[in-house]
Amino acid sequence: MTPDQIRLVQASFEDVVPIAEAAAALFYERLFTLDPSLRRLFAQADMAAQGRKLVQAIAYVVGALYAPEEMLGSMRSLGQRHVRYGVEDRHYATVGAALLWTLEQGLGERFTPAVRDAWAAAYGVVSGTMMAAAREAEAPLAAAA
Repeated sequence: MTPDQIRLVQASFEDVVPIAEAAAALFYERLFTLDPSLRRLFAQADMAAQGRKLVQAIAYVVGALYAPEEMLGSMRSLGQRHVRYGVEDRHYATVGAALLWTLEQGLGERFTPAVRDAWAAAYGVVSGTMMAAAREAEAPLAAAA
C-alpha cells in the first residue's frame, strides 16, 4: 500500500466509526445475501457481538497500516484459526465484496474510486496474509490424511 492509500483508509474509517454498529449489521446482511451458505459459520454467534468484533478488527488493521508487522502476525494467527471455523479461500472474495459494498453504502459520495482502491488494497494485504497462513495450517493436516 502507498502512503496515500493508507491515509485514505484511515481518514475514511473515521467517518465509519460513528455508524459502526449499523455498518456491521449491513456488512453481515450483505455477506449472507452474497453467499447464504456462510450463515452456517455464524450459527452460534451473537451477531451484535460479532459485529463489534468485526469493527474492532478493522480498527486494529487501520491503525496499524503504517507499521504492519505486528498486525500481519495477528492476521496470520487469525487466518489459521479461521480454518477451524470452516473458512475457505473462496470466502475471502465474498467478504471483500461485502466490505467494499458496506463502505460504499456508509460513506456515500465520500467513497471515491481512490478510497475504494485504497480499501481494496488494504483488504488484499490482510486477506492474502490470512489465506497464506490458512494454507500453511492445512498443509500438515493434508499430509497426515
